[in-house]
Amino acid sequence: MKHLLNLLAAIALLVWGTHLVRTEILRVFGANLRNVLSHSVSNRAAAAISGLGVTALIQSSTATALIVSAFVGQGLVTLPMALAVMLGADVGTSLMAVVFSFDLSWLSPLFIFTGVVMFLSRQATTAGHIGRIFVGLGLMLLALHLISDSTRIMISSPAVKALLASVTSELMLEITVGAFISVIAYSSLATVLLIATLAASGLVSLESALGIVLGANLGSGLLAVITTARSSVEVRQVPLGNFVFKAMGVVVTAPLIGLWLKYVRPYVADAATMVVLFHLSFNLVVMATFIGLTDVVAKWVGRWLPKPEKTLASGRPHHLDPSALATPSLAISCAAREALHQADVVETMLMGMLTVIKTNDLRLAQELRKQDDIVDELYSAIKYYLTKISREALAEEEGRRWTDIISFTINMEQVGDIIERILIDVEDKKISKGRSFSDAGMAEICELHQRLVDNLRLGMSVFLNGSVRDAQKLLEEKARFRDLERAYASTHLTRLSGNTLQSVETSSLHIDLISDLKRINSHICSIAYPILDTAGALAPNRLRQASLPENQAGTLS
Repeated sequence: MKHLLNLLAAIALLVWGTHLVRTEILRVFGANLRNVLSHSVSNRAAAAISGLGVTALIQSSTATALIVSAFVGQGLVTLPMALAVMLGADVGTSLMAVVFSFDLSWLSPLFIFTGVVMFLSRQATTAGHIGRIFVGLGLMLLALHLISDSTRIMISSPAVKALLASVTSELMLEITVGAFISVIAYSSLATVLLIATLAASGLVSLESALGIVLGANLGSGLLAVITTARSSVEVRQVPLGNFVFKAMGVVVTAPLIGLWLKYVRPYVADAATMVVLFHLSFNLVVMATFIGLTDVVAKWVGRWLPKPEKTLASGRPHHLDPSALATPSLAISCAAREALHQADVVETMLMGMLTVIKTNDLRLAQELRKQDDIVDELYSAIKYYLTKISREALAEEEGRRWTDIISFTINMEQVGDIIERILIDVEDKKISKGRSFSDAGMAEICELHQRLVDNLRLGMSVFLNGSVRDAQKLLEEKARFRDLERAYASTHLTRLSGNTLQSVETSSLHIDLISDLKRINSHICSIAYPILDTAGALAPNRLRQASLPENQAGTLS
């Protein structure tokens, strides 16, 4: 019983080490890896090579599947290219299995010691995270050594020998067991390394080990399908297509296990090497055979999982992918895209507001007021999604981005509320009473409205790109808008003194309206503050004059 417990503990340590390495690599290099994948899809060969390289580094084809799936959901990568990336990713994880199959146990103490020192001395830095990667690698190597020792002791037991002698090979059962272990362990790499070690110790026959390896490959594809089950259709298409490739590969390869043993075994004496080479050969064959069929499989998947029609008025978040939460840097990107979707709805409300003011369209006013509920729902969804991202897992820059997204969505939600109140006032004080603004008053409102639209679009650009120059320009617009609001309030009072009937009837609404437009502009311009603060372009109470050209600084005086 003690030896069985030691074996289970060693297996758990292997799974934990694999998880630690994958998580920390994504934390440190996640943004760079996403850039590599998104810019390496010019053709299928390049896509497969990029998938191979990224997965060899993060040691998880499932993690690569989640990243690429998010790209497809965002429209950055086509489905056929994403499937090519995944074919290369499977080869990448099998290459890592070959590397870890060598006896590298002597590196375990070095990795663990170095990693712990780096982590304890620089916990919140990149060096600290790299230290955790070393610790994870050391734990994986240590676990493989412990598994080997535990199985060697267990295999010497007469009871275990009798049990193994009574077990017959059943391919379908072995494939099922391999798939189950891979899903439970959340890693086909850990499963293959475990089976290779057990085969080398004699606890599992070589023929059974190869069947379990086929199941592990099938399980890794199934794991990605399960993980993305609650995601959008575009995100779910990539894991499903990759699972189709794996399933076809298993169907083609399973009958050839006997031939593999017959012709390869004489040249490879070590059972562990046989297992990992079979795993590598399987994925190489699948990639070589099916890389030309990515367009065909993409069409199949498109028919099985058709994309729903999306409308701007849809209250359901479009980009908050739950599967991306396992990769914080990717989740931040999803939240940012959803924040822009929220801003698009706000822009629709803002554009429609002027139409209501000009045409007295009550039906449009009611529709626009309903869209404020969508803005509120999106704000709540984004906020809840961000709270599920571990702040400790974010790098410093990603932590600032987390804060920027929260600030941006709050401002958009408040802009939506102000527009709704404006529409209510217009209904009550203008449309229901049959009043209208004077030509001069309407011209002023149109001028302020156009500036608002331009500033909102500039604010969205600042949020998306983080341009300091655009952020400075946006903050300058705040001062210009304030001056315009004051000037138009003064001219309105001048018109009142002339006893203009339209100006008198709509005076209260006009003053409230231009004041509300100024408040909207203030919320929009607030988008610039985090960007300028990070760049050091803000003084405690005003835009630092030295950061601007002389002629622009004068504008803010």
